[in-house]
Amino acid sequence: MENAVEVSELKKYYDDVKAVDGVTFTVETESIFGMLGPNGAGKTTTIETIIGLLEGTAGEIYVLGMETSEKISDVKKRIGVQLQDPSLFPRLTVGETLDLFAAFYPEPLSVQEAAEQVGLSSSLDGRINSLSGGQRHRLAVSLALISNGDIIFLDEPTTGLDPKARRDLWETIRNVRRNGSTVFMTTHYMDEAEKLCDELVIIDHGKIIATGSPDRLIEDNFPHQAVEFADPGLSPEDRNDLLGISASGGINFEENEGKVILYSEDVGKTVTDLIDYTRKLGIDLDNLKVRSATLDDVFLKLTGRAIENE
Repeated sequence: MENAVEVSELKKYYDDVKAVDGVTFTVETESIFGMLGPNGAGKTTTIETIIGLLEGTAGEIYVLGMETSEKISDVKKRIGVQLQDPSLFPRLTVGETLDLFAAFYPEPLSVQEAAEQVGLSSSLDGRINSLSGGQRHRLAVSLALISNGDIIFLDEPTTGLDPKARRDLWETIRNVRRNGSTVFMTTHYMDEAEKLCDELVIIDHGKIIATGSPDRLIEDNFPHQAVEFADPGLSPEDRNDLLGISASGGINFEENEGKVILYSEDVGKTVTDLIDYTRKLGIDLDNLKVRSATLDDVFLKLTGRAIENE
């Protein structure tokens, strides 16, 4: 079976700005593939170049076995796309908008089914200009789903959604895969990528810095557990001493969050040594906890900073 997407050495430059700088990856058919990275990393530029909204500076792109530079019209008939800020007709209703987009595809879902999948069934008669920000975002996702495409491209699909709507959309994305389609999504939410994606790439400053399944990325980068506590205001000397306590597992200080994270293969020894050390300093440890490593830890290790979720 052919891969859903194949990208080789894709570049997109704007004068001296390298928005996408030589990325290469493959998306397997009937999988959920994620592109994870902070805002401005090159995620949207990559997805817009793949679907033909932008022309790449260099590189090759194949979607469903078709080279997009030659057959982008054929590609567009077989994919659905959710953009972050789609331009819609404000006076049309939700139902009319879905009906309009359905006409672009050979075998679309029904308007009712596409609306149900994102929780907009009760809003079909509402005009676009009366929708809340969250409803507009869900409509954008529904416009991708109505294509009934072989690949559904979702650009930051859960941004701006409340927790329940976000979890509901996760289940919708899983159902898309269960029904035989491929999902290509971008996100800056670590938990979203970890829970949803079969494979993902981590992108930063236009370059891919890691590739693999979430579990594999965590396992390869962290054969450790994380010991986390609130930063009590440690001096630079005290911070250096913590490196020895972490048993060579590494250390991160999240300045914005006010947290210290030690990575250790021997958590019991690390916690004991940490408590003994802070007692000698006369420092109290607040919010001490032990947890498994996450994609947040992977990104911290690879870039030296955390992704800021807005």
